[in-house]
Amino acid sequence: MSIADFWLPILVASAFTFVAGAVIWMAMPWHKSDYRKTGDEESVRAALKGCVPGLYNVPHAASNADYQSEDMQQKMQDGPNAFVTVMPSGVPGMGPKLVRNFLYNLLVAALCAYMLTMTQAETYLDIYRVTCTTAWIAYGVAYIQESIWFGRPWTLTLKNLFDALLYGLLIGGVFGWLA
Repeated sequence: MSIADFWLPILVASAFTFVAGAVIWMAMPWHKSDYRKTGDEESVRAALKGCVPGLYNVPHAASNADYQSEDMQQKMQDGPNAFVTVMPSGVPGMGPKLVRNFLYNLLVAALCAYMLTMTQAETYLDIYRVTCTTAWIAYGVAYIQESIWFGRPWTLTLKNLFDALLYGLLIGGVFGWLA
């Protein structure tokens, strides 16, 4: 079998996951508290004015030698320490983001189909296990690194792993049904 043989479950799973993501992020309550307001938002906004879109860290060390300096060590000790993402100014356009999100869902579903081609899965349960596990890994596992290395709160990572599990269960069900 080839990935092309799974075109229908890929499309249906992508559409279902797209809708599930919209429901999770717009209607469900568990992501409402993911982001907090800074103590003095206007001062933070003013400090970030002029930064081109990109990733920043504060305090910033350009090299390992800079990182090891007493001054940097003191800055790290005194805090705050932050990773900041600066996005382009203006109201974000949702259209391109929704298209990219759907393409991402297609990619994950195609990976699930690829994994099926590498197995002997034939029964509903076997197909479900392979695709559910693959989707859960694809949607969720990278968040763990964000908590380990970049300070993302573990509560957010756990919520995202839960979302990923829901997507995995959904994709597993679609593939088990249609494959």
